[in-house]
Amino acid sequence: ELVVVDGPAGCMGSEMSFLPDFGVFTMGMWSIGLGAIGAAVTGIVLANTDLFLSKPEKATLEFLDEIELKTLGSEERTFKAGELWKKNGAVIMAVRRPG
Repeated sequence: ELVVVDGPAGCMGSEMSFLPDFGVFTMGMWSIGLGAIGAAVTGIVLANTDLFLSKPEKATLEFLDEIELKTLGSEERTFKAGELWKKNGAVIMAVRRPG
């Protein structure tokens, strides 16, 4: 005697299904989406904070005294920065540019 058992109404069984399983695809898309959001947030935080930058050191008076300065006019002259404040009492602001 042969007995055939059907599942719920309209269910043909998994071997007859022609629809692909989107479970793995959906999980991959969520992973990529969350990774992209995480990378964007990390980029925004790092671009707007100084978390990984080294802290600047304060220059000593002796260090500033020995720096060589050059004039910009047509008459080019080189001299030590200490000459400025020894003669005139000038205030110096030192700015170091990268490169």
